[in-house]
Amino acid sequence: MSRGHCILSHGFESGPDAIKVTALAEVAERLGWTHERPDYTDLDAQREVSSLGDVRARLQRLVTLATARAAQGPVVLAGSSLGSYISAIASLQVPVRGMFLMVPPTRMGPMPALDAARVPTSVVHAWHDELIPPAEVIAWAQARSARLLMVDDGHRLANHVEASTRAFEELLTSL
Repeated sequence: MSRGHCILSHGFESGPDAIKVTALAEVAERLGWTHERPDYTDLDAQREVSSLGDVRARLQRLVTLATARAAQGPVVLAGSSLGSYISAIASLQVPVRGMFLMVPPTRMGPMPALDAARVPTSVVHAWHDELIPPAEVIAWAQARSARLLMVDDGHRLANHVEASTRAFEELLTSL
């Protein structure tokens, strides 16, 4: 029997087989959670992350999927970069048990500022993120009393995949 379901959303110009979401899927499976990795690559064809159509389409795709899964049991939303933004925003529309956000944008053009349901939340962010200022993510996490892991890395968290999976494991184990 599954403990729940994890939906792992990749970032812009990435894919469902990306290193980070694949590593998170392995953790979920090992801990008895079912999981899936939606594919948003067709939306990347617009080539502009600031495109409202792209962000809204991703969000709608995730909300539709999460709504169906939430009817079957507990859902955890996780994502990287744009995937973490849409996971957080989707949590305001769908009941979720927890969230795991890697390098979350606190703003996304004219879209609403980063907000999320008040559920157990873990955030991994990089001190040297070249796209998202660490101070903004720290302030956001602090205001929510979220777990926060700051690492010596850049936006892709390339050197901290293992640290990210440990943080995800801690979140899932705590739920």
